[in-house]
Amino acid sequence: MTLTMNKDKLVRQSLNAKVDHPKIKGYRGSFDGKARICVSTGGVTYTHQIGDNCMDLAGDHIEPGVSMAASDSGENGAVQFLSCVGNEVECLSGPAAGAKGFVTGTHGGVDHTMAYFDKEDLEKMKGNETFFIQGFGQGLKVEECPEVFFMNLDPDLLEAMELTLDEMGNLLFPVTHIIPAALMGSGLGASTIMMGDYDIMTQDKEINEQLGLNGLRFGDIIAIEDHDCEYGPHFKKGAMSIGVIVHSDSFSSGHGPGVTVIATSKNGKITPVITDQANLKKYFPNIKRDY
Repeated sequence: MTLTMNKDKLVRQSLNAKVDHPKIKGYRGSFDGKARICVSTGGVTYTHQIGDNCMDLAGDHIEPGVSMAASDSGENGAVQFLSCVGNEVECLSGPAAGAKGFVTGTHGGVDHTMAYFDKEDLEKMKGNETFFIQGFGQGLKVEECPEVFFMNLDPDLLEAMELTLDEMGNLLFPVTHIIPAALMGSGLGASTIMMGDYDIMTQDKEINEQLGLNGLRFGDIIAIEDHDCEYGPHFKKGAMSIGVIVHSDSFSSGHGPGVTVIATSKNGKITPVITDQANLKKYFPNIKRDY
């Protein structure tokens, strides 16, 4: 079936950002009591992209592809809020000028917006590029499922997913993993999840093995049980939220792979369907633009 969206009412706006250089401040404490200096956020990450495993990397909070930000904090807040997963990103400078990619999510704390580009284009980048993002998607609604709140999601990506409803009117959402509410950590308490992310805690090796979390990939679409994220993430029995894995695992207590939320239902009107194909790498090639 074709979902009926309010696409004609959504506002598409221009956003500008640049590669945000990596920053190192020294040792950081870890959940096991050890201090580490490690590769972390920012810059252009050549080695890891959507579809690659995000666990057990020689780094912390690694962001795949390009990490972007605007130099002014107010402008960067708009870049984070208005950039939606699946939005078109164009490189404006350097050897990769003219290359086009996709927004893959946002990362709170460091306030980055991440983008995917084909490997060939990514390898041309030098880390001082500027980008043009077509921010489009906040305010998205679907007529057939009014009890599902969408955020941070490009409507063209939603169309490419070809989602359907079950006989009860629940939105069937393909996911790679279903995460129990108790595993969600850093980011709880935020007043909104329409910019940034929150983390899956991965300090318990036994539960990681039990739930298959060691196989998590950048770009995986996952479900979070009993969490309502409409006005900031919080526990609500029976709720269901859907998100995208946007950064790697972490050594820090309460941290782990980051999730940018794209849909939530406080009444549980989302039904997750497990499939290992539920990754942005599958859906991006199927996005069709009408502009």
